[in-house]
Amino acid sequence: MEYLNLIIAALGGYLLGSVPFGLVICRLAGLGDIREIGSGNIGATNVLRTGRKDLALATLLLDAGKGGIAVLVARYFLGENAALIAGVTAFAGHCWPIWLKFKGGKGVATFIGTLLALNWIVGLLVCLTWAIVAFARRYSSLAALSAAAAAPVFAWIWSGPSLSAACAFISIFLYYRHKENILRLMNGTETKIGGEKSQSAS
Repeated sequence: MEYLNLIIAALGGYLLGSVPFGLVICRLAGLGDIREIGSGNIGATNVLRTGRKDLALATLLLDAGKGGIAVLVARYFLGENAALIAGVTAFAGHCWPIWLKFKGGKGVATFIGTLLALNWIVGLLVCLTWAIVAFARRYSSLAALSAAAAAPVFAWIWSGPSLSAACAFISIFLYYRHKENILRLMNGTETKIGGEKSQSAS
């Protein structure tokens, strides 16, 4: 029965995470296909490049919310282990959505929403890390990478090995999704927050 619960949580989390809110919102607003704008990602950072801050904020909240909802629903009906699985697969769904031929966003907002639902202290610490680095260095991608690196440590301290392992697993794939950003950071060509050519986290 436990295995069945985990499978249900994994599938439900993935399908919820796969909902491309950025794409849907931009189309409903008459802005066309967000994948043809800026970096081509479906997340809030790229939606912001349309000039619509309200749509970017809505995308951010919905992308974070789907991770949080996946966790909370799984926890309520299936238990804590299922909640952890649902959070991980919600992140995977955003990055590799079945509806978009597995070409999605970079998962930062969904990761944060998942963490806030799994352990709000860890989630807030990750948010704070992102904000500090973003303010100090003005690179959205560097802020996301720093927050992802810190997440397993925060999770180990404030929760335990299970959440820490889940954070480490997600962080590895988040780094993979940011591989182009990492190269630009190393080469000194990554555009800072507010720059027209930024390809930062979304």
